[in-house]
Amino acid sequence: MISSDSGSTKLALFQGAPQDPRETAGFHLVAFRVGAATFVEFLRRLPDLGLTDHRGRHVTADLVVDHERAYSIYFSDPFGHRLELTTYAYDETRAELERLSDWESAS
Repeated sequence: MISSDSGSTKLALFQGAPQDPRETAGFHLVAFRVGAATFVEFLRRLPDLGLTDHRGRHVTADLVVDHERAYSIYFSDPFGHRLELTTYAYDETRAELERLSDWESAS
């Protein structure tokens, strides 16, 4: 981990095996850490964003990954770069996800 501001912003570098050649070979995944409210707001906006993942699937709130200490959602930008939005506000996010599920059911 590299941080120039006492941990508010971090860059994590991981060692790994080389990947097959591809247009986005410069990096394989960039993750952004956000709070619970921002994470859920992003999920609410997904239908308007029209994002896909690296497999070409339309990204919806159903693709949220529960890591048991954090929640993440993975998607690709228009150039094919893989991105991740993660929140470590686990309990708050879980409660918000339950409300979001109720909201989507009512819509």
